[in-house]
Amino acid sequence: MMGIKRTDSADKDFQELVSDLDNELKMLDGEDHIFYAQFNKTDQINQVVVAYDQDKPVGCGAIKEYSNEAMEVKRMFVLPGMRGKGIASGILKELEIWCRELGYKKCVLETGKRQPEAIRLYEKNQYKRIPNYGQYGNVENSVCFEKKI
Repeated sequence: MMGIKRTDSADKDFQELVSDLDNELKMLDGEDHIFYAQFNKTDQINQVVVAYDQDKPVGCGAIKEYSNEAMEVKRMFVLPGMRGKGIASGILKELEIWCRELGYKKCVLETGKRQPEAIRLYEKNQYKRIPNYGQYGNVENSVCFEKKI
């Protein structure tokens, strides 16, 4: 049975999943990893979701304020052996609900062109491509999305 818990970035299960995520991104991003890593610190993230299969943490995601009307989706990850089961979409939906509860009007996010599964996830969940924003403005490997919630 799948469960979802709201927590914060100090959560031990979240930290372990983020460590797995960072290891995967190091391989995918190659030399670009150092650039992206600077924007993926978790110490300023107060809204975290962890997904569980039975009592085992299998996925996570987080949101942090991007602007007065938008939250940025960060640290989305599902363990490789658990992918394709709808876990990431469930995490994303919970984050969107939380955004609305906090009074935000949209979610924005950045992912990489080397992550086609992530791109498909966001498109499947009605995220629309937007011009690269902020620090990703001139980054050729970045793809940015937004969804009004």
